Amino acid sequence: MEALGRRPRGIPMCVILMLLLLVTVAHSFYLPGVAPKDFVKGDLLKVKVNKLTSVKTQLPYSYYSLPYCKPQKIVDSAENLGEVLRGDRIENSPYVFKMREPQMCNVVCHVTLNAKDAKEFKEKIDDAYRVNMILDNLPLVVPYRRPDVDSLVYQHGFDVGLKGQYAGRPEEKYFINNHLTFTVKYHKDEETDAARIVGFEVKPFSVKHEYEGKWDEKTRLTTCDPHAKRTVTSSESPQEVEDKKEIIFTYDVDFQESEVKWASRWDTYLYMADDQIHWFSIVNSLMIVLFLSGMVAMIMLRTLYRDISKYNQLETQEEAQEETGWKLVHGDVFRPPTNSDLLCVYVGTGVQFFGMILVTMIFAALGFLSPSNRGGLMTAMLLLWVFMGLFAGYASARLYKMFKGTEWKKITLQTAFMFPGILFAIFFVLNALIWGEESSGAVPFGTMIVLVLLWFGISVPLVFVGSYVGFKKPAMEAPVKTNKIPRQIPEQAWYMNPIFSILIGGILPFGAVFIELFFILTSIWLHQFYYIFGFLFLVFIILIVTCAEITVVLCYFQLCSEDYLWWWRSYLTSGSSAFYLFLYAAFYFFTKLNITKPVSGILYFGYMLIGSYAFFVLTGTIGFYACFWFTRLIYSSVKID
Repeated sequence: MEALGRRPRGIPMCVILMLLLLVTVAHSFYLPGVAPKDFVKGDLLKVKVNKLTSVKTQLPYSYYSLPYCKPQKIVDSAENLGEVLRGDRIENSPYVFKMREPQMCNVVCHVTLNAKDAKEFKEKIDDAYRVNMILDNLPLVVPYRRPDVDSLVYQHGFDVGLKGQYAGRPEEKYFINNHLTFTVKYHKDEETDAARIVGFEVKPFSVKHEYEGKWDEKTRLTTCDPHAKRTVTSSESPQEVEDKKEIIFTYDVDFQESEVKWASRWDTYLYMADDQIHWFSIVNSLMIVLFLSGMVAMIMLRTLYRDISKYNQLETQEEAQEETGWKLVHGDVFRPPTNSDLLCVYVGTGVQFFGMILVTMIFAALGFLSPSNRGGLMTAMLLLWVFMGLFAGYASARLYKMFKGTEWKKITLQTAFMFPGILFAIFFVLNALIWGEESSGAVPFGTMIVLVLLWFGISVPLVFVGSYVGFKKPAMEAPVKTNKIPRQIPEQAWYMNPIFSILIGGILPFGAVFIELFFILTSIWLHQFYYIFGFLFLVFIILIVTCAEITVVLCYFQLCSEDYLWWWRSYLTSGSSAFYLFLYAAFYFFTKLNITKPVSGILYFGYMLIGSYAFFVLTGTIGFYACFWFTRLIYSSVKID
């Protein structure tokens, strides 16, 4: 601790340069989730189907929950834990291509809708569901051009259908996208005939196919005939969705050679047109950090060191009695707080969460958790959380022993079960709601068992191991002795009211992250790619510094007003930023989302409550440790008789 006190400086320039390098790396560096596959002309390309998704309901469904064309046997692809938790349901499909062999108007199947089928299609069209497919681990996208962006922008999947009106008719009808024009982009090796897939795009159309005679496998369509080179280029005569309507599903596939290499094939998907906004966010946050750093430097270098030097020169009892401010509470400042057990639990949990976020950010910024590794990010976060239980137990035990606590088993059990238990209870209720909607987003019973086993079988034992190691170590000693009788706290100014100062303290940490928060929420709830972890890592570092500095500044003002109850206040000061995060999430819900179902609204606020609670624990722990270091530093620097 003393060594830290001799260097109250900012982040070294080399660290800043390294972080800026990570920003660049996160855009261009790609570590694949799987090895590249080479395809020669004529090789089979099997398209897989994934869940149906909607930004209106946030409830995913299996592709085959709708009466689409099915293969002879539906085979589920092996999925990792993260994919299951995301609601992914990857299955085979009847769409099979041959590499570099274009096909026109291939008939997939002929379906006659019944009343139930028509109703299901209409419901999905009303809720703006989109169909997601995968080829060679690349998601299917629809390219479109935004007026404010020069290059093409890509959207996940294609619409199940659309609503519209026939010319001169007022009633609204439902139309299904039953013809797909696929484009497979490939990069060819100059020396061999092998090629690698670097793009998978589609243009969907609604076409009322026509044919002569009775339908059988050999029937030729008149609306889409490869022999007559008649292709579908528009939805002029769309396919209506109604009871007893027959629908013919067809597709074209074209192959385009591309200059894009396999290692860079995700770059077009991950292209961000809003880089300048992220840089503005970074600069804005750095201004906050510089402002707070100036205040901390002023306290540390001018006021604080001057006060200590003056105080150490006092020799008489009379002079000592004349002193006011933070020095007068030296006999009470390290008095254990009320509910010290709970504080230890929250600090230990915060250390666990901090370790998980930090390691995840580093791996993601280096490219190990790229979108090609589907579900990898969530799997990594879950496993890291489990293994970071070791540090949770250690941190809570060390603090608990400093408070002279003796019930180490009780504090360890609380650390192992309280925060995960609250999260799991909320998650269980939300999952029950999803299950009631028969959505594929509901976590299966077997996966729930796996989560419980990870918690009880790995996390809990590691918390006990960490706690055991922490209790075996000598207790941290306070730099000054604590008086037997608590000192009376004088009446405080209105601006030092605990609630007011706590709420004020959370504004700046939230201000450091709120712009990036917009992009994260957009990625989660509007199903867009987010892969700018270099920016996010910089913002995370700025968040740490901001939480630490605002807590130190307000803690110093609190001690100067002879209020020594800083333990909980330091945690809540930076932790209150979670309150603003939840308010912003509510603002985002009402201004950016078009969620229609009450269940979907409950899911949104339930998951945002989990996120805000986790953010509270993270930022609160950062603020607490900053204040803990600060108080030990200043009180170890004065002479106390």
